Amino acid sequence: MTDDVSPRTPAGWVRQLWNRVLFPAAADPHTAVRPLSLLLVLILPAVLLYPCRSFHLLEPDEGRYAQIPKEMLESGSWVVPTLMGQPYLDKPPLMYWLTALSYRAFGVSEESARLVPAVCVHLTILAVYLLGRRSLGERAAFWAAALLTAAPGYLGVARFLLLDGLLTFCVTTSVLCGFEAVRTGTLKRGWWIAAAVFSGLGFLTKGPISEILLFPPLIAFGWLCRKPTQQVFAATSGSGASSTAPGGRGEDTASAARIGWRSALLFVLIVVAVNLPWYVAMGVQRPEFLGYFFWEHNVLRFVKPFDHLQPVWYYVPVLLGGFLPGVILAVPYIRSLLRGEAGTRTAAGGFWLLSGLWCVAFFSISGSKLPTYILPAFPPLCLALGEFVARSRWDKLPATRGVIAGCAGLIALIHYVGLPWYAKERSPMGRPEVVLKYLNDPHTHVVCYPRNIDSVAFYSGRNDLEVIRTKDANRMIRECHLRPRTVILFTHDHSLAGFKEALRGAVNCTVRVTHEENMRKKDGPKWVRELLGGGPWGLCDIAVVEPPTASEPNTVRQVGAAGE
Repeated sequence: MTDDVSPRTPAGWVRQLWNRVLFPAAADPHTAVRPLSLLLVLILPAVLLYPCRSFHLLEPDEGRYAQIPKEMLESGSWVVPTLMGQPYLDKPPLMYWLTALSYRAFGVSEESARLVPAVCVHLTILAVYLLGRRSLGERAAFWAAALLTAAPGYLGVARFLLLDGLLTFCVTTSVLCGFEAVRTGTLKRGWWIAAAVFSGLGFLTKGPISEILLFPPLIAFGWLCRKPTQQVFAATSGSGASSTAPGGRGEDTASAARIGWRSALLFVLIVVAVNLPWYVAMGVQRPEFLGYFFWEHNVLRFVKPFDHLQPVWYYVPVLLGGFLPGVILAVPYIRSLLRGEAGTRTAAGGFWLLSGLWCVAFFSISGSKLPTYILPAFPPLCLALGEFVARSRWDKLPATRGVIAGCAGLIALIHYVGLPWYAKERSPMGRPEVVLKYLNDPHTHVVCYPRNIDSVAFYSGRNDLEVIRTKDANRMIRECHLRPRTVILFTHDHSLAGFKEALRGAVNCTVRVTHEENMRKKDGPKWVRELLGGGPWGLCDIAVVEPPTASEPNTVRQVGAAGE
């Protein structure tokens, strides 16, 4: 049986559609790095990322991920992450470790904290160019890096102090190395080991999602490229080989190495070696962590989500807005697929399209969704579109460069002007003189109700802010009787009113609110208030609560909106 024989099975028809219709073109042999391209990939992301890192921390995520490594560095405990002195078991520690090292090198600040995700974004773009050129050609990889740099949903979001920028770097590099390991038909062990190391680092960042995003595309690509005449020796050697047509790549030359059990075992052992020391140490010190993290934050979040519930189409508008200018180029790319324009698409480009779509599909069927979850889809989708641009008329059109330059300029405007202004307006510490006057006495007990405000702890230098949930309001009232003074930071619009109602309904309650500070803004144009919200994100009111023995009973002095 030869490749010219018409397929007789559905699987054969699918493979023929993939190899001869959708992605039949020969690989670009021009893979050498061009100095000008490398210079642009080094300089443009650096200009957009590094000089503008000092704006206020945004609640709730940035405050939390800045405070945890700060406490780690101060306590000297690098095993169990803590938040306000309490164990924080939601995520593995790699991001905390890197941020703590940045603090140690450059001092504790927003700039030092955001240096880690900024470097991860830049390294991801460099990996797309330097590693992507090996399979797609230099021009395609350059366009992919340019599209990724100009994508506001990636560069504008992954640089925040979140786990997703670091995870995207680990996943992208792991998939790039994994594809290099299998794409020639013979498994390359060095690339395979590199893929396992970066996959293990992704596991140490956010759990097994890095492996979930790597293996299905690799396995699917290997199946799609398999030919009837392909001889496989994976069972004994741990790798495989496939025959190719004379003359190199063409419509009959797509191939992928089989991943044998020995290679799979090697991969698993490397991932385990990267992760096992910390997981063992964590399990010894906090035995409840393993079940809590793996079951609740991985399995249940996917099959039976308890937060961030969104519909299956949730990521459609996220991609439409965040994947510019790629969304514009996706239209002619899809048209070329439907028309069978063979010259613009290779098997490698098909793999990157498969990898990006798998990431979007996986998180779409998950019940728990956040916009940042699909950041790992951006690099492979850019690689697929970059190949299309390099192999089509879009490579020469001034409009292509103009749209990318326009998006990069818009990102620069947002990073340097818009985001710092917005962060200051919405930060709980946008007016530090208002907040810090309640926190400057270290003997005053401070409560966050009903959720934490971690950026307040970060800026005030206090690691002792107690978090009281709504269900524990009565306990908070009882404990206020035992302290001469309690400062309560109310995080929801109606929390203060509800607290006062609880005070009136409490039996034998003698504590009173002796001072109030309303943090909502009442000045400025109405459209600005609607855009920014009613006040700082996560801080609505501040109240001082004292028992009668510490102040005159039933005396309340109220202050209006902050700044009045």
